[in-house]
Amino acid sequence: MNIEQSMNIEHVKCLIVGSGPAGYTAAIYTSRANLHPVVYEGFVPGGQLTMTTDVENFPGYPDGISGAAMMEAIRSQALRFGADIRPGLAVQVDLSKRPFTVTTDGGHVLEAEALIAATGATAKYLGLASEAEYMGQGVSACATCDGFFYRKQDVAVVGGGDTACEDALYLAGLCRKVYMVVRRNVLRASKTMQKRVLEAPNIEVLWEHQTREVLGDAGGVNGLLLVGAGGEERTVAVTGLFVAIGHHPNTELFKKWLTLDEQGYIVTKGKSTATSVEGVFACGDVQDPAYRQAITAAGSGCMAAIDAERFLMEKG
Repeated sequence: MNIEQSMNIEHVKCLIVGSGPAGYTAAIYTSRANLHPVVYEGFVPGGQLTMTTDVENFPGYPDGISGAAMMEAIRSQALRFGADIRPGLAVQVDLSKRPFTVTTDGGHVLEAEALIAATGATAKYLGLASEAEYMGQGVSACATCDGFFYRKQDVAVVGGGDTACEDALYLAGLCRKVYMVVRRNVLRASKTMQKRVLEAPNIEVLWEHQTREVLGDAGGVNGLLLVGAGGEERTVAVTGLFVAIGHHPNTELFKKWLTLDEQGYIVTKGKSTATSVEGVFACGDVQDPAYRQAITAAGSGCMAAIDAERFLMEKG
């Protein structure tokens, strides 16, 4: 037995860290390219989409599909082509040289000739127990994903930045009324976005208010309990709550090694998925602060796989 075997180091051509539409799609393409990928699924196998009830905007599903069912289908497709998909997560990486070294939460050590980061991003929530209770039953962090289900209804958006304003304007085109719950007495969004929100006839900004409770019943969300700056309480009747206070990219594992932008997202080069470290590629929400859609994540997973395949071919 050689030293590496005694240390239980596993050698792989391509290691994919994370799952979801990006990671699983990367697994499909790298499997078909005979790269024999190993995938560690992370904290939430299937990613954020597994917490979404119905997905109606992914091509090929005219009647919609649950997020969990979609992820299971893409995962099964990757398995069919030979991807080695494993539970668990990477807890430490060394990207100082190739092959890259990755340690999992189970203490397993792998060396990878190419690495694809697909660890995603986590939506920031208010932290209320009632908010968690109605997740997927009226509480969402993605207006473009779920807004269609609330057309001609009254909804609320929490937040005061550009994302919150964009969500409010998008929902205003679908819903009867949109309340914007803003904890300050000003919006943090750009002047253009502020102007559009304040001029929208069916958007009402509730200045200096915070959400104390999400109200609902067996049918889902039916209202919000708000508290004003002076401590006064107010209830608004809504069927949907869209939390737009930002996302946190899951880049803690890579921040020592890869170039990140000011928000913490992995920076990729040009139109590729290549990162600042040769042989490391990033796809999905971990490198996308703009779109955050299942279809764009899957597309970037395809790109990362092709980029990794070409890189390994060039390296022989």
